This record gives sequence, C-alpha cells and structure tokens, in this order.
Amino acid sequence: MKSLAPPGVYAPQEDTELLAGALSEEPVPPGTDVLDVGTGSGALAVAAARRGAQVTAVDVSRRAVCAARLNALRAGVSVRVRRGNLFAPVRNRSFDLILANPPYVPAPGERGLPRGPARAWDAGSDGRLVLDRICREAPALLRPGGVLLLVQSALSDPELTLARLREAGLKAAVTRRRRIAFGPVLRAREHWLRERGLLTATENREELVVIRAELPV
Repeated sequence: MKSLAPPGVYAPQEDTELLAGALSEEPVPPGTDVLDVGTGSGALAVAAARRGAQVTAVDVSRRAVCAARLNALRAGVSVRVRRGNLFAPVRNRSFDLILANPPYVPAPGERGLPRGPARAWDAGSDGRLVLDRICREAPALLRPGGVLLLVQSALSDPELTLARLREAGLKAAVTRRRRIAFGPVLRAREHWLRERGLLTATENREELVVIRAELPV
C-alpha cells in the first residue's frame, strides 16, 4: 500500500526504499521494539509493524505525525506515533531496532536552521546537523544486540558516521549502496556543491548508503 504524504510531509523516495530493503533483511520476531525516528509519512514504521513489531514513530512535524497515524490506520497496523525533536519523546525507553532516515543534504550556511518542509532534507553546511546527534544519542537507546539502520548521502560523509558510531562502542558498516539521479534539491544547489568540492565536475548522480550499527551483547 502506497503511503499518503500530504503537502509538507516527506514522501517515500529512493532512500526510503533502500532502508526498507535493509529492514527486510533484519530478523524482527513478533514483539520486537522498533523506533522509527523522523518517520515522515510512516512508511518504514508501517513496514516494521506488518512484521509484528511493536513500533514507536517520532517526527517533529505535526503534519508528519498525522500522516503516519493515518497510514498506519489504512494499513491496519498499530503504530505509536509521537511528536518531538528526534529522541526527546523516548528518552526513558530502549529498543531492539532503530530506523533513521534523517535530513542529510548539505545546505548553504546562510540558510540558517531549516524550516517547514526543508526540515526533511536540509542539514547544515556539511549535511550532519542531525546525523551527528544520532551518532551521539542513538547508542544509549539500543538494547544489547540492538541495531541501528541509518540511510544517508555520500555527500554527508558516511565514513565520519561510521567512525563516530564505532567510538560509541557499536560495530558499524555500510551494508547497501545505490546511485540515483539528482532530485530537485540537489539540482538547485549543484553549483554550490561543486564549488565546495562535494561533487566533482563530472559527477551527475548521488550515492546513498545504508549504515548498520550493532551494540554488542
């Protein structure tokens, strides 16, 4: 079932599909506690709930919260949806699996903090505004043996994500890669990205990666 994504809510795209593929390879026994942070339309939360997981979904956007609840209802699954900034609504909980499709697109510094729909993709001048917070905060929410699945762009330094997750005691590796055509956001700032050296003069596709990080038992 296709997720409904009203105006202002991030619609499932190639990054959602790539992360959903990684999710499909994870063992998710019934009752597994799953957190989908930055849920958007709730597509990944619904996918996990269909496998019998107990799913909590979080988003800072009121519209996204409403969309995720509606899509769970349409799919006939139970998803607990909370509004809040990243992990704030679940500070006192722990999870077997955390899914994250955060904003990761580098944005010119003069834009300041993203507002409105841009909160779903703009992530500061290096693309790491939210990624670094996830690297710092997610490990404390994982149970022993728990897994973080995260999707990001190669433009926002996956190697740094790996290094920071490993510093936090997780075993981390890139498990999936996909190259996709530039979407509207990257096309609009292509010249700026080339000026910064984030794209070469001939590069015309973006690489997405999934990082899998596990907290040892």
